[in-house]
Amino acid sequence: MVQIRYTGDALWERIERAVEKVKDRLHRVTQALDAASIPYAVIGGNAVQIWVAQVDESAVRNTRDVDIILNRNDLEAAKAALAEAGFIYRHAAKVMMFLDGPEAKARDAVHVVFAGEKVREEYYEPVPLIDEYERIKEVRTLPLEALVRMKLTSYRRKDQVHVLDMLSVGLIDESWLDRYSPMLQQRLQELIDDPDG
Repeated sequence: MVQIRYTGDALWERIERAVEKVKDRLHRVTQALDAASIPYAVIGGNAVQIWVAQVDESAVRNTRDVDIILNRNDLEAAKAALAEAGFIYRHAAKVMMFLDGPEAKARDAVHVVFAGEKVREEYYEPVPLIDEYERIKEVRTLPLEALVRMKLTSYRRKDQVHVLDMLSVGLIDESWLDRYSPMLQQRLQELIDDPDG
């Protein structure tokens, strides 16, 4: 059993520090890639935050991850650019990441997937291309339709929650069903029909 070590102000300070670390990591990564003119797109929970915040800041959910898409042929340039920003490249168990310093854990990393490739063989759709992107709050992210496609393709519990967040603020609705393949339509319909699933 885990022993609780922090209470009161100390606990709130740790929570605030954890949130700030993710924001700082996101900022440093995107600045380094932009400065090196390396195409990328922020995905995952940070991308959902960016889109949801435009509609309702109170609906924004914190995330512990920084996830990005790169083009595979830009990986070496990204390694060099991110090394200058203090990140260390690691490839372990089929996961590509940039650790945030020499003492960092996988949780303290920027996770990378490649544009146009499947993250897992069983996924229905590949990762979107990043030729088209949205620049929001100085960050490149996917157009909303492509981001939702990624979330419906992965469809882990956290992806479902992210889609539900976007549904709850009206970013997407039932009219979006026709934008996706039959399997992804089915998944979106399930979330629309049973948001408390």
